Formats: sequence, C-alpha cells, structure tokens
Amino acid sequence: MLSSNHFDPHHSALFTDLYELTMMQAYYAEGMTAQAAFELFFRKLPKNRNYIMTAGLNEVLDYLENLRFMDAELDWLRQQGQFSEAFLQTLRDFRFTGDVHAVPEGTIVFENEPVVQIVAPIPQAQLVETYVLNQIHLQSVAATKAARVVTAAQGRNVVDFGSRRSHGTDAALKVARTSYLAGAAGTSNVAAGRLYDIPIFGTMAHSYVQAHPDEMAAFKAFTREFPETTLLVDTYDTLKGVRRVIELARQLGDDFKVKSIRLDSGDLTELARVSRQLLDEAGLAQMKILASSGLDEYKLTELLAAGAPIDGFGVGTELAVSGDAPDIDFSYKLVAYEDQPRMKLSSKKMNPPGRKQVFRIIEDGQMTRDVIAQHGETLSGEALLQPVMRNGQRLDSSRIPLTKAREHAQNQLELLPPKLTALERVEEGYPVEISAALQETTRQLQQELEQKMRE
Repeated sequence: MLSSNHFDPHHSALFTDLYELTMMQAYYAEGMTAQAAFELFFRKLPKNRNYIMTAGLNEVLDYLENLRFMDAELDWLRQQGQFSEAFLQTLRDFRFTGDVHAVPEGTIVFENEPVVQIVAPIPQAQLVETYVLNQIHLQSVAATKAARVVTAAQGRNVVDFGSRRSHGTDAALKVARTSYLAGAAGTSNVAAGRLYDIPIFGTMAHSYVQAHPDEMAAFKAFTREFPETTLLVDTYDTLKGVRRVIELARQLGDDFKVKSIRLDSGDLTELARVSRQLLDEAGLAQMKILASSGLDEYKLTELLAAGAPIDGFGVGTELAVSGDAPDIDFSYKLVAYEDQPRMKLSSKKMNPPGRKQVFRIIEDGQMTRDVIAQHGETLSGEALLQPVMRNGQRLDSSRIPLTKAREHAQNQLELLPPKLTALERVEEGYPVEISAALQETTRQLQQELEQKMRE
C-alpha cells in the first residue's frame, strides 16, 4: 500500500474529472447514495472499423479494488477551497463497494453494446467514470489496431516497435500489452516484457553499425556477442549489406548462427525478393527476412499481395497511435437509479434505459448476430457480460492470465465473419438487434419523459 505522502497519478483517486467530485459532494449532501447502474459503450464504429476488440478490464478492476484517498490528496483538495469538510471526511473512508459485469478482454463488440457495467452507490459509480473510460478506450483502440495488423500479417510474426512514438510511458506499456493480447508475438519494450511477462524482441540499430569502422566489422562484433541475432542490413546499401552477411556466413562456416536479416527502408517488396534470392543461392535458405519502416495493416496487405517473401514485421508508430482511427466514441452513461431505468433524450445520443445483457448467436463457427436485452432476460445465445467484481472485490474468475485472454481474442477473431476483417468499412455490418422487451421499456420511458417535458 502506498504511503499517504506518495502521489502516483496513474493510480490516484484524483485521476478523475473535477465534475465527478463536485457531483459526489452534491450527492452526499442530498442523501443520494442509492444504487445506480452505469454502462460503458460506444454508439458508432470509427469510419474504417468493422468491429472493436475490447481491452483494459484488468487495470480497471485492480484500480477499483484498491481505490483510496490518501491524506496528502485530501489535504490538497482542502486547499482548493471548493469542498466541504464533511465531504472530505467522507472521502477519507472511501472504498469502492460495487459490482461489475463486463465482457472478457479480447471480446469483439459492436455498436451500443455494453462493455462494462458498474452497479454501485451513485457517488462511487460517478467518481470512477474518468479512469474506466480512459483505460478501456486506450486499450481497446490499441487492441483493435493490433488485431487488424495481425490479421493482415497472415500468420507471420508481428512485433510491437512503437514505444518511442507512443503518447507517454503508460500508453507505450498498454500498447505493448494489448498488441500481445491481440496476437502480436511480443514487444521491443523491456519494461512491458517484465511487467506483463510477454516476449521481448530486438537486436541492433543503425547507430551500432555507424559506430564501427565499417559494416562488416559491426556484423562480426555483434555476432560474437549474440550469435543467433538478426542483422540490420540497410544502414548504407541494403543489398551490399546482405552480401556481407553471406560473406560472414562463409567465413564462420558451422559457427554461423545468425537467424535473420532486417530490412528497414526502401522498396521492401523488391529488396525482400532479391535478398531472398541471394540468401537461397548462398545456401542460407533457413535465414528469415524481417521488415520494419512505417508499416501498418494497409502496407502489410500490399506487401504480401505483391508476393514479398517477408517472414515477420516490426510495426511501430501506427501500432502505437492507431493513426487511421485514434479514438472510439465510448460513453459512460447512467442507465438506472434506485432500480428505475434512466435515459437521455438528446438528439442522436439516446440510449436504451436500464441494465442490459448482450446475447451472441453463433452458427456454423461464426458470429451471426447479437441481441441487446434487458438485464434478467433469457434469450438464446451466449451472454457476453459476465460478473467480474462483487462488493468491491474481484472475483477469481476475473483473474485471467494474459495468455488465456490472448487465446480468447484469437478465438473471437476466428468467429468473426470474414467480411468484417476488411480494412475498409463494409456496407452491411454486423447485425445488432434490440430485444422486444427492451424496445418496449425504451418506448414507455421516452413517452413518460416527453410528457414531463410538456408539463
């Protein structure tokens, strides 16, 4: 447990928007502490996405289970002059005591489907909105991008190279984690490897070659330290670099153990083709060709369609920032209070009221349609939302190793209709229906609210 004087913004109760705290004080002042239900979902897919792979639940549950206000944080809030002493004293003993239902990490979801459902006293459920949205959003954006890149690689290894271009250290770690969740082979980030127990990859940069008298000297020195390494061959002239690797193999004979070369610039298709020919003619057919340099799912698709003999890819910036779809329109909305359904009427932002469940119908090994139903309905299909926390404590069933979550994500991608793996938005997306009971509840509450507005 952190000392009261330590401030860790990544796990602090102060990682929230100010209006969550002002609403909390108002709730307590009014005696509004009854159970509320909030749901996190998105209304619209990004224009070039046909699905979203969810991630981030593990961090959310750890945060909720350990959420506390430290003395130093309360002192700081007191200095802001906005909060009553009674409220600050309430925060001193604050604990999250709610229940959480959620879809497992790696699950494929679609528009308007609840991803996380929090049921707790309304002040508690309100406070955690910012963190829940932050973690689910970032990691779902990254997991979806990684899933697309892995699919485009057609079974070839993909390694996360994106840490140096990520939006901060926390994002870099989470991108590494969610890339592995979505099927990447590992990451270049050593801290992420230790933190999440995922494979790490990396050998040399151009600077290492440049620091030596010549390219061959660099290759010889590095292979003495790391015999089974990958050699970066494009510092000066790519094909000359490949020929130097071949010469090194001739000189070392049976002691030559280098596993692969890496291409990092130029026409990757043509360079890979010629490199493969040179290596094969030299009796080095076992050596693999890896590629990096501004890659994403679109470029991987082009390379492989052109027949580039590339065995694996390092993907950096685009994996880290998901440049073509850097955000998902996630919302965290109140859907029930005191066991009564709640909803907004705002134009284009109306969401079905009440707690919900999503049922997924799978036929012949493929997802065919989802049905969003009221909580408590029993319909055919698989119920996606599962209990993961009760009374503020994680359930054992929620403590899923990352390797198991990765297997689930792979299974989800295998169940996905092939047309939805397209890089562009398909005209007819995945069908998501609303149950008849939920439609009727929505209609009735909408009428009641509209009537109140006329009074």
